[in-house]
Amino acid sequence: MPMSPTQNLYYAVGQIAFAVATSDGEMQKEEREKFQSIVSAELSKGKYNFDISSIIFKILEKEQMPAEDTYQWAMHQIRLNSHYLSPEMKALFISVINEIALAFPPVTHEEGELIARFKHEIAPLYGDPVYYN
Repeated sequence: MPMSPTQNLYYAVGQIAFAVATSDGEMQKEEREKFQSIVSAELSKGKYNFDISSIIFKILEKEQMPAEDTYQWAMHQIRLNSHYLSPEMKALFISVINEIALAFPPVTHEEGELIARFKHEIAPLYGDPVYYN
């Protein structure tokens, strides 16, 4: 069953969080568990009518691409579905990315660059106000 545009946005930000978490190397078992816990908790703050845990599971079980390719794919999905992107979602997504980076200290140069890039690239995207909370 295909995902809705909102589900695609959440999946894409989960992929960006994964890219940030893996930008300095492969995630270990403990890191994977912490990643899943953080992303599920943070994204659960959003208002949606789908199972966020299944999205997180898909992210963790999917054959992973290099961090840069994952990031590029995810940003493409965010732009493609941006008409559903509310200011609240943008703030939540930035919070998720920051929380992931801080969970695996230290925040590396690669992680910092991806976070800054994400903030810069998502800033000009505005959804249709009809979809705002």
